[in-house]
Amino acid sequence: MLPYALVTIAASAALLAAEQRDWRPGVWIAKPIAAAGFVAAALATGALDSAYGQWILAGLVLSFFGDVLLIPREAKSTFFAGLVCFLLGHVAYTGAFAVRGLDPVATAIAAVPVSAGSLFALRTLWPHVQARAPKFQRPVLAYLIVISTMLVCAAGTFGRAGGSLILGGAIAFYVSDLAVARQRFVAQSFSNKLWGLPLYFGAQLLLAASVAR
Repeated sequence: MLPYALVTIAASAALLAAEQRDWRPGVWIAKPIAAAGFVAAALATGALDSAYGQWILAGLVLSFFGDVLLIPREAKSTFFAGLVCFLLGHVAYTGAFAVRGLDPVATAIAAVPVSAGSLFALRTLWPHVQARAPKFQRPVLAYLIVISTMLVCAAGTFGRAGGSLILGGAIAFYVSDLAVARQRFVAQSFSNKLWGLPLYFGAQLLLAASVAR
């Protein structure tokens, strides 16, 4: 897995540099390579050898397509398609955690802080979504519900079977999604990408590594 993880790390660093300089050809080159790296890392780690790994691999592949579709800046159609890919990716991760097993108590406990955090995020985002992209109100709400469910289930499977890679990856992915939402609906700034992109690619690598037996 290590060579592919290093590809993702190097390409994501190049992506940050391209974003900082607003060099779009660099973004088109670096982002797909970084995403392909975490898919290859999961395959190299044995993603096809278990039901859990296959669900995670499905999420990673969907994330790859989501990454590519989010590259165009102003194309609302591709942004929506990318949003759907990431939403389905989170559904796949949720399926993976369910296959691995959920502890009911840990799941219920995690639901409290995750719900509170998501409601706070929704309250912050909602006025901006209404003002800038009212057609995205329902998709944003659905997406927030799905990523919250994913994180709660990650905590549930951690409570039953352990797996710090799973919990760490789910938390990092959840937070990175908030960076994307802030960039799209609240304020466009390189600072969103500066912390959001490393969290995102780090999350995918952690989840890819979690498929190892």
